[in-house]
Amino acid sequence: MESLGVYLKSRRDRVTPAEIGLRTYGTSRRVPGLRREELAQLAGVSAGYYTRLEQGLAETASQQVLDALARALRLDDVETAHLHNLARRSSLPKMSDPGPEEPHPRVLALLENLGETVPALVFGRRGDVLAWNHGGHSLMAEHLDFDAPGDPERRPSLPRMFFLDPLTRELHRNRAELAPIHVAYLRLTAGRYPTDARLAALIGELTMRSDEFATLWATGDVADCTVGAMRLRHPTVGAVSVDYQVWLQPDSPDHRLEIYTPKDPGSADAVKILTGFDR
Repeated sequence: MESLGVYLKSRRDRVTPAEIGLRTYGTSRRVPGLRREELAQLAGVSAGYYTRLEQGLAETASQQVLDALARALRLDDVETAHLHNLARRSSLPKMSDPGPEEPHPRVLALLENLGETVPALVFGRRGDVLAWNHGGHSLMAEHLDFDAPGDPERRPSLPRMFFLDPLTRELHRNRAELAPIHVAYLRLTAGRYPTDARLAALIGELTMRSDEFATLWATGDVADCTVGAMRLRHPTVGAVSVDYQVWLQPDSPDHRLEIYTPKDPGSADAVKILTGFDR
């Protein structure tokens, strides 16, 4: 899993002196972004302390220091939250196996109330599909067994499907746009749950088996994933364009209900076919 120091360095490398108005007087630079000393000065901390922080030698960092670093690095709200999550890892217990997830009854009730005309899936914290309706299954993974989410041993994993399953890779016409979002959200999740051994194993597996994932993971980017667009190349109904939207419940933030709505009349007709397909 990612450390605070690694993340700080990746963000420091991303900011150029020109962006923040630092003069370099034409001197050659051996780093792609800010020097440690420059970032420390901008954040109002000593260069020695920042160096220890980046090297993992400092015990901890206060909220004020982290916020100052976030401002100097021009982090957005999601990136700042990730920075704080990484900083508290040193006080947490070692990795543990939390076991299979079970979808919250309230999320399942929402899924049921949507009926079958709106394709929808329920994801757990690691991107496992905990439940889906027939429309969501037909739209996103009709090549898999409909009952698979109910069995923790056969439960589909969205990250594995997206990066390792050839049929899912072929499904997404805009995968070049979606892939960085998948990786950035998984990194955000890893910061929220730094002791989840299953999550760490998933990231390790994807890094080893997918060059695309490994390249994107190395960027260090983090992002939330709540709305967006998918352009699909569906094997049954052809081209389909949908918007996805995530519904979150305050008492079960680990579980995300993702719904898909068509973007145009042709896609709406395709979704109607799929929501009544084989039933």
